Parts: sequence; structure tokens; C-alpha cells
Amino acid sequence: MFLVAGSVRPYQELFPSGSGLSLLHQLTSKEDHNFMKRLASCTSSQQVLRLLRSYPLLSGAAAASILHRLADFKHDATCGLWEQQILLSDVGLNKLCQTLEHDSARLEDEVLVKALLGCTRLYLDPQSHLVQGLVFESQKRLNFERLNVKALCGLSRALFALEGPNSGIIKQAMSQLQNKDAAQWNTAELVAAYSMLATGLGEDGCYLELLNEINTQSLRLVQQMGPGAISEILGALFKLRHKQALPLVIALCKQAVHHVQNFADPELIVVLSALMHYGHSDHFLVEALERHVPKVAFTADAETVTKVMQFFRRWRILSPPVFNMVAESFVYRAEEYSTWQVSQQIAALGVLGYLPPDAGRLFRKVESVLHARFSQFQPRALLDLLYACTLLQRYPLNFVSKLFSPYFMQQLQGEDGSGIDHRVLAQLTQLYMTVKLECPFYDGPRLSPKFRVKSFLASGQSLETPVEPHFYNAVKSALVDLLGAQSYFASRVLTPYCYTLDIEIKLDEEGYVLPASHTDEVYKRIALCIDGSKRFAANAEKLLGREAIKQRHLRVLGYKVVQISHYEFEKLRDKKEVVEYLHKKIFPQSYRLSW
Repeated sequence: MFLVAGSVRPYQELFPSGSGLSLLHQLTSKEDHNFMKRLASCTSSQQVLRLLRSYPLLSGAAAASILHRLADFKHDATCGLWEQQILLSDVGLNKLCQTLEHDSARLEDEVLVKALLGCTRLYLDPQSHLVQGLVFESQKRLNFERLNVKALCGLSRALFALEGPNSGIIKQAMSQLQNKDAAQWNTAELVAAYSMLATGLGEDGCYLELLNEINTQSLRLVQQMGPGAISEILGALFKLRHKQALPLVIALCKQAVHHVQNFADPELIVVLSALMHYGHSDHFLVEALERHVPKVAFTADAETVTKVMQFFRRWRILSPPVFNMVAESFVYRAEEYSTWQVSQQIAALGVLGYLPPDAGRLFRKVESVLHARFSQFQPRALLDLLYACTLLQRYPLNFVSKLFSPYFMQQLQGEDGSGIDHRVLAQLTQLYMTVKLECPFYDGPRLSPKFRVKSFLASGQSLETPVEPHFYNAVKSALVDLLGAQSYFASRVLTPYCYTLDIEIKLDEEGYVLPASHTDEVYKRIALCIDGSKRFAANAEKLLGREAIKQRHLRVLGYKVVQISHYEFEKLRDKKEVVEYLHKKIFPQSYRLSW
């Protein structure tokens, strides 16, 4: 019976065991197809129960499918207590359960196992007549070693849910599964094995030999796989955190390129999540997303749109086609997004430093969402959102000022009890610097000094991208030739404003270079930004938002900012050209082609 207390009677009380009632019949393929189609179109458990009442005759496969479809809604967060109570007290469902028990011996192997798995997903009482009967019948067939790969995988999943990993039946089923030749398995059998391992049996390196065998076979069959199989396998590898799976992940990513337009929303979410976890992308996949996402930005699931933006953000991919359409759809769809999804979509724009064409409408909508749902934002989601706005030179001061309050700091500290990490404090510090430097009329609360960092550069949690050593050394060597000695410039200088300068050059009032050690008579400071490829979008000559705001702030603070970009530097052929290039960039007013 169902694990819910109350007045609901279990199905064995409504229909006593042995009553002889039987509803399971062999339907024609057309009838079965029509039923499955109608079942898939149901959008609530009530619709499933109404469909059940309209079909007095059902096949075993259809009956098992009803259990799984009801489980889909039972696991749905939108399924409320009232709907669950209606489900549990339904006479038709109880009758169906009694019939499955009565006819368990007549069920095909895979249908039998599917019915048992459906019971576990519905959290039926493991001691109920139905579950016990299905387990008993499965054990009999297991003893005869007549179950195929899919049935063995499904049975192992079901018994894992019922009895845990130490079940004797599981060990028997897994032993038979391991004795089968994985090199002969088809895609459906491989997917069944991955799903089984990912539900818990493959944790902590268990059955690693089996996993490696199915990885090898999957690599052979990957070009035959459709969107469902790709998503299932990538999702399973992601759950298992299987480190040796990268070759298979790469192959699945290449195959996914051909199916981007065919993925259902949940499938695409799984694919992109797995690829981000494994640190892999593919420019053909990016191109496919750029073709597909603009077409569905107004209709796709909110989480799908958000995951796409997170994917582009993760790989620093500047995609005007995607960003423009997502920004446009945001204006119309923001009310249906969670506060986390709102934050993540705008944060992606901030990271890439990209303003869509109609930025005014976009940020008016952001402001509208903040006004309407400010209290619903989790502290870090709110911080990420407002921080992204300032990266894009949009300053929602009324909301930013609330971040500097003691109450907000308490919220940040209380989210997980571990205090506030360096990156969050750095964001708060830079946010405060931004409103003070770029909004001189700001007269709101101050950020307490105890929450400010001294440097934005920190290992693993930095708001600045460290200079690339090879690039830095090449510039440094040429500067020695240009200025005459290394003493005329300083490297990696931490300023009082938390930013670290790659190279600082000091000038006196007449424009002469001073030794780096000089502190008096400094009239102007030059900040050389040695911007390697990681400070730009991966696919465009555009600074990331955090690098652009750094250079913007340095200019406001009085520095002359000189950008040495990798895409200009790489065109220089020899040391002489490098020195001439630096001379022209740093001292354009005194630059001469020859002395």
C-alpha cells in the first residue's frame, strides 16, 4: 500500500487477493500506441486517472506505464498534497494494482520489471501484496536465468530502491548481468545499464569494470545514438562523476551537435550540465545552439534558457544571436522565471560584458522584477544580479544600497553557516567602489570596512584574471629595452584600490619616466594591462565584463590605462617590432620611427 497515513484503504482491502479479477489483455499495436500517446499527453495525475477509467481493458505494458506516469507527477514539485490524496484514494488505481498482482505470472519479463520499478517510484509499501508478488515472480525468473539485459538492469534498480545495495537478489542479478557480453549490447541495453548504475549501484566505484565495458561499447555505437540516449548516458556519467569517461563524453558531444533541435528541454539541460561538469565544449555545438536557441527562446522551458546562458558564460562565448533573443524574451517572460533564473541570465551578460540592442527595455524589466520580488531573491543570487548590472554600467542604486546593510550581511553569513567567502566579499567591495566612483551623487549606506577585501586577485576566487606568464615575460623583456632598465617599471603592483597592475610606470610632470621606487614628484601613473586571451571572450576581441570595469575604474582613479592585447601582440614578428609597438602604445606623443 502507499506510504501515506490516513483513511485510504490499500488496494488489497478493496479487492481481496484471489478474487479472480483480470483486466490485462493483449491490445493491438494501434490500440497500445494510441493509449501511450494519450498517456504521454496527460499533464496531471488526475488526467491519468481519468484516462485509466476510460480504458476498461489494458495490456500489461500499458498498466505498468500508468504507474510510471503517475510517478512522474508525484515527483513533480507542483504536485500538491491534495492531488496526492486524490491519487492514493482512487478506486481505479487500486483495482489496477490488484490486477497487476493477480496477473504477474502472465506479464512479459520487461513489463514485470517495469511494473515493479513503477511501484518503487510511487513509494508503494514494500510489504504490500503487489510489491511482494512482483518481487517473488521476478525471483523465479531470475533463478531460471531467463531475464535479458534490460530486465536485469530494471530489476536491479527496483531492488536497490526497495532493499539497498546489499540485497541478495541484486547481487544475483548483477552477477548474471556481468556474465553477459557487453560488446554485443545495443543502445537501449547500454542506456538501461547506465541508468541502473547512476541510480546508486555505481557509487563509490562499484561495478567499475562493467562501467568501463559499457563505455567501450558506447564509443562503438555513439554515431547511432539519438537525443534520448545521448542525454541519458551523459546524465548518468555526470551523476557517477566518472573521470575516465572523457573520450566518451567528447564523442557524445559531437553526436549531440546533430540533435540539438531534437532534444526535449530536460534532455538539453542534462547534456549542457554534463558538458560543463566535464569541462568540454565544441564550436560545432555552439553553432548549433546559436541556430536553435533564438527560435525557441520564447517557448522553451525557463530552465533550458537559463542553462544555455550558463553554458555560454562558462565558456566565455559571446553570442549576439542567442543573447539578443534571450534578452528580448526576458522582457516578456521574466515573471515566469525563478529569481535564480533571472539572476543567472543577467549574470551571463555581465560576464561577457555584452549589452543587447534594446538594453533599456531589458533593464527596466530587471528593475520591475526587483521591485516586485526583491524579498524572494536569495542573497547570493541578488548579489550576482546587481553585480552583473554594474559590470554593464547599469546602477540600480536603490537596491544596491540594501546590500551594504547589516541585515543583508547577516543573510549572507547565514546561508550555509560557513561565513562569506573571498569572492563574495570581493564582489561587495567592487560593487561599493563602483557606486562611489561612477555614481558620485550616491549618498546611501557604506560597506563596513570589515567586509572589504584588500585585493581582487585571489587564487580560485578572483575578480581579476591573472596575467599569462609567457605574455608577461615577453612584454617585460621589451620594456627593459625600451626604458633602459627594469628599475623603471614595477610588476604586479597592488594598488590601494584593490586592483593589481600588471605593470606600472611613473612619470614626472614633464613626462619623463621615474624609477619605480620613487614616491615623490609622481605626476602620472601608467597602468599596462597585459591582456591575454583569457581576459577576452573566447570567440571575440572583446574584454570580459570584469576586465572592462577594472580598466574603467583605473581611468577614473587617474591612471593612464594602456592595453596590450594578445591579438595585437601576436602579429609582431620580432623584438624590434615589439619595442616599437610598446613605444607607440605607451608614449604616442613622443613616438618616432627612428632615433
